[in-house]
Amino acid sequence: MWSAAVLCSGALSAALIAATANATPEAQPGLVTGPGWRATKEIPGPVPRGPIADTRWLSLGTVPGKGTRWEGMSRSALLDLHQLSLPNGAVAAGAGGRWNYAWPRDSAFVAAALARTAHCSEALQALTFLKNVQREDGGFEARYLLDGSGPPDDRARQSDGAAWALWAEWEVSRSCGDAGAPASLRSLLDHATNFALHVTDDGRELPPPSPDYWEVGVSRTSLGTVAPMLAGLQASQKMYAAVGERALAQRSGAAALRLGALTNERFEDGWERFGSAGFGGGDGLDASVTFLMPPFVQSPALHAVEAWMHYQSDALRPAGGLAPGAEWKQDGISWTPETALVAYTAAMSGRPEISARWMDWLNEHRAPGGSLPEKVLATGAPAGPAPLAWTAALVVLTSAELETVHRP
Repeated sequence: MWSAAVLCSGALSAALIAATANATPEAQPGLVTGPGWRATKEIPGPVPRGPIADTRWLSLGTVPGKGTRWEGMSRSALLDLHQLSLPNGAVAAGAGGRWNYAWPRDSAFVAAALARTAHCSEALQALTFLKNVQREDGGFEARYLLDGSGPPDDRARQSDGAAWALWAEWEVSRSCGDAGAPASLRSLLDHATNFALHVTDDGRELPPPSPDYWEVGVSRTSLGTVAPMLAGLQASQKMYAAVGERALAQRSGAAALRLGALTNERFEDGWERFGSAGFGGGDGLDASVTFLMPPFVQSPALHAVEAWMHYQSDALRPAGGLAPGAEWKQDGISWTPETALVAYTAAMSGRPEISARWMDWLNEHRAPGGSLPEKVLATGAPAGPAPLAWTAALVVLTSAELETVHRP
């Protein structure tokens, strides 16, 4: 069932009620969301749905991937981001009960994607939601109710939320210009930076163990927590420099340099999930190696690039996509966010052929109606919620980058 917060919001109620009413689990046993997610008639409301409303909203920005074979997928992904976004800036992680919350990580990528396609107002709303739910110490809970009233349960906090908020604020500022860094979001920058500096002792130590995108408890600090923290501190440096705060920029930059050196010491012997064997065993490569590539890190280390390449084979699954990590359970399932992360970082690092390969795979495994699912079964069938916000955002970002370098 959908949460009361969504059903009462007005923005998504029509969409979610339609998706629930039209779900067809018999036809697609692995899918949480039925084909009713996409409206074929006009549905009024704070966020209108339907062909006319969709066309009108798209005209306010740009459709990514124009002229490429991924334009249709990108258009659908962008519309899904629009429909998953509420007027208060909350972004539902996916169209399904267990995904019906706002994760800071997902919201950060959605903000970046909306900004990249000139939907700056909604990008700023997403960042404003993060600012409004941010804890006093500058960090975040793992996820939030869509009305912004707090977390839905006592799930452990995830420290990468602050890092992704910093990265997104820089990306929105970069895409939207002055409109992307209003004074109203200064506290998000300051508090998230202070959190990152505190948990790393100004870059002198790794952050404490924290669940990362795997969404499981850990007893050791993973690269999935460290790498975003490094990206966040680098983004903080750029943001402060852009607003003329030289001393604050230098502090974030110095912390990033120290944390980068420490990260190399701990992880560069294979760049595995928990570092080298000397630190208790690495547990194989996982998708966090993508966080060591552009745009998250501008000049990736040679060994990090090699690990990024190896991940694409080590985590390959029967349907042709990637698992969250090489040591992820061998259930045959491909995961679209991790696959899309490789596509995005390949495009951003000047490797359009690699990016195109993964974009083609994503395009070929969309759910009925065109949305990108969370997972793809070993048979090639879509599974989980469709759409999934993180995957949709990554596809939009990748398409926007590829349209200038890769044509059909």
